[in-house]
Amino acid sequence: MIRGEKVALRTRRDSDVPVFQAELYEDVRERSGSDSGPWRPLPADAEGSAASMAKPSAGTAWFSVVEGESQDLAGEALLWQIDPHNRSAHLGISLLPAFRGRGLGTDVVRVLCEYGFAVRGLRRLQIETLADNTAMTTAAARTGFSVEGTLRSAAWVYGAFADVVVLGLLAEEWTP
Repeated sequence: MIRGEKVALRTRRDSDVPVFQAELYEDVRERSGSDSGPWRPLPADAEGSAASMAKPSAGTAWFSVVEGESQDLAGEALLWQIDPHNRSAHLGISLLPAFRGRGLGTDVVRVLCEYGFAVRGLRRLQIETLADNTAMTTAAARTGFSVEGTLRSAAWVYGAFADVVVLGLLAEEWTP
């Protein structure tokens, strides 16, 4: 387990899957804004379901987010497209609705940076998020990420195109 000030990241458990399925993946409108592909009605145990237990992979590190004191399941976090040659990865988080607005997102991003830079020895972390996702852009900025650009109309989100903001952080810019 990797601990921050407000959260900890731990291995995803079987018991987390039904919670993620019900609270993160069944909300079609919300999920459409966080996945790069279209939402599909998949049960949690279906191959390709984002809620399913993550299979070990060199290219992705899946975590469950728990609130620090209570240890209540608060969401999920991951590093994906981990590239050991270029020493880079992409970062993503998704908090359960009851845990949003508490300042946990910034701590999750900080702990993912610690995992990426200190544990994995990466040099660069990147976030891509919808331009109107102020929670993520604020959490990223508070952690030291810089906006590197905007991909105009790059995401199809529930019936309309949306801009995507790209943010980056280099290991030497990171403050543990």
